[in-house]
Amino acid sequence: MERELALEFARVTEAAALAAARWVGRGKKDAADDAAVTAMRVMFDTVSIDGVVVIGEGELDEAPMLYIGEKVGLGVPPQVDIAVDPLEGTNIVAKGLTGAIAVLASAPRGTLLHAPDMYMDKIAVGSACKGRVFLDAPVKENLRQVAKALDKSLGEVTVVVLDRERHLGIIEEIRMAGARIKLISDGDVSPGVATAYQDSGVDMLLGIGGAPEGVITAAALKCLEGDFQARLVPENDEEIRRCHEMGIKNIEQVFTIDELVKSDDVIFVATGITDSFLLKGVRYLQGHAITQTIVMRSKSGTIRFIEANHHLEKKPLFSDHRIKLQME
Repeated sequence: MERELALEFARVTEAAALAAARWVGRGKKDAADDAAVTAMRVMFDTVSIDGVVVIGEGELDEAPMLYIGEKVGLGVPPQVDIAVDPLEGTNIVAKGLTGAIAVLASAPRGTLLHAPDMYMDKIAVGSACKGRVFLDAPVKENLRQVAKALDKSLGEVTVVVLDRERHLGIIEEIRMAGARIKLISDGDVSPGVATAYQDSGVDMLLGIGGAPEGVITAAALKCLEGDFQARLVPENDEEIRRCHEMGIKNIEQVFTIDELVKSDDVIFVATGITDSFLLKGVRYLQGHAITQTIVMRSKSGTIRFIEANHHLEKKPLFSDHRIKLQME
């Protein structure tokens, strides 16, 4: 993929973040999500790719746009897989909390796992811990390996876990081992990526969250030389059938990062909507908005943080009738 695509994709996530940010704290998660999806879809029409959405807003009958299988871009090479989450953290935005981002990942056609929309058990760490942790290893052993790799005591290791009843056992094991926990209400992509940054305050992500978000996190950690393992967690026969239809025959399979993301040419882009472990959220000035975006490319190893000052009245996207109605 051409390096110029990284900046084009940044424009896509910036648009989604700007649209969603208007709804922060207003208690309308569906409106915020609709605004982000619409803005992202409109911006994709300006990008020179032949893209197919492999992770998106659902199946064709569930989503009006950015659905799985939808073609995006101008229809010219390169041919790429696109994984998107226009608003990762709908409840976060509705409640005005921290941790919401607009995010996408791209890789050559056929190299991103077409993860069905179900749960996934995950473990994520940064580069120093690569090859040291395993999804099926005891929690305490993984914590010991992380502490050793980072030259920390167990009491200095911080693990992010979604605050869910299903995680009560993991939470207890982490506490018994003496490590620290940061519980989050929603949105596990940002802390998963943050494990690769020493100053983020996050050393490991554990627990069950969304499978699509897992693949997106794996794409980011591929760029950062981190590590990620996962197993799908279907809840019923229908979800098992969907796995089989997507070519996943062994439901108990533990996917490595290289099985989730099969290419070494990956682009990951995320823009903050509200402040997170990784990025600052959208900030408003008089007639302006400031966004912070991270752009990563695995092929070159380049990581860029882009702070952009947007003159909203000069942006054609936000004079578009659909976006304008959603922002009022």
